[in-house]
Amino acid sequence: MEFGIFYEIQVNSPLKHREREYQAFHDVMRQVERAEEVGFSHFWTVEHHFQVGFAHSSAPEVLYGAISQRTSKIRIGHAVVLLPFPYNHPVRIAERVATLDILSNGRVEVGTGRSITQVELGGFGIPYKETRARWEEALDIITTIWKSKDGTFSYKGQYFDIPERTVVPMPIQKPHPPIWVACTSDDTHELAGKLGLGLLSFTLLVTPEHLGQRVRTYRNALKTAKPHGAFVNNRAGAFSMTHIADTDKQAREEAERAFMSYVGTTLRVNSPVLEAKKTGAEPKDQARGQMPDLPKQYEGLDPSKVTIDSLIEHGMCICGSPDTAIRQLERIQKEAQLDQFLAMMQFWSIPHEKTMHAIDLFGKHVIPHFQRISASRTASAGEAQTGAR
Repeated sequence: MEFGIFYEIQVNSPLKHREREYQAFHDVMRQVERAEEVGFSHFWTVEHHFQVGFAHSSAPEVLYGAISQRTSKIRIGHAVVLLPFPYNHPVRIAERVATLDILSNGRVEVGTGRSITQVELGGFGIPYKETRARWEEALDIITTIWKSKDGTFSYKGQYFDIPERTVVPMPIQKPHPPIWVACTSDDTHELAGKLGLGLLSFTLLVTPEHLGQRVRTYRNALKTAKPHGAFVNNRAGAFSMTHIADTDKQAREEAERAFMSYVGTTLRVNSPVLEAKKTGAEPKDQARGQMPDLPKQYEGLDPSKVTIDSLIEHGMCICGSPDTAIRQLERIQKEAQLDQFLAMMQFWSIPHEKTMHAIDLFGKHVIPHFQRISASRTASAGEAQTGAR
């Protein structure tokens, strides 16, 4: 199992303290540099808009360019780039990703997604009922460009009518960078497999057992995959809120405010579209600063009764000393058999120095533990093959 470090890029009270945005971005760059040093294989960020304090990663491709020049090994991934137009034009995505692939010497991973927040969809004028169709058409355009001989293509679909053009530059990874998709429901996990896309799942109010079911659904669908791209990306990853400290008590105390804020905010911004899908009504837009009520149920749980202790108990986060974190990850891995675990470690209420310490502890203790397991299994498999001969 590989390990990625995952970001929303959170900022504490940014409207009152604009200087904190500056500090947060520079802290993130230092954290990613450290993550590469201690053994993380991937760096991922979301793309979110209009989510003050919660996620300031509205132009992740700009940050990726900076990160590409500060690092040399860590792979750089969209988690995700929003495909429904007019978030991003698919030709512009193809151009930006190719440019980053060149600048990073072929280290780009392209996670794609749609967004289910009305604050974003409404801000860009995207009907929530059209997000899947717009996502699929944009993905088809991007992969059509990358599968072409020299970037020359034309396209006529429901949302785009593009005459023959030649896109430059083209990626240096051949045939193109790996493509992933973010999945937030059981059916999208199956769709990811059918389309031959890498899986980006999550543990937010999802138990390891439920995550395992979703990953198995994905892997079963892979068996008959018809990939949009030039190849099947058969890797499964999932992100989780993560904080490690020297002791369980210290980790819990440092993480509680951050984790509970993340859960509450995520549910609130997602609830208008989730409720609209149930009722068939149009999702309600909120005025700036106004947040909708928490949904009554989410994944079968009452969000109002969720605590940090219940999150830890049910395996819905990683929180504790290094030894505890290893046991928590072993539980997830036993059920889900992930190819990559994405650790979200930067939160508005956890100081930068504590995040850096968590990264150090993760790299010193957690990553080597799973590397030893992987090496042991590889050696055992090799011995078994030798014996079979």
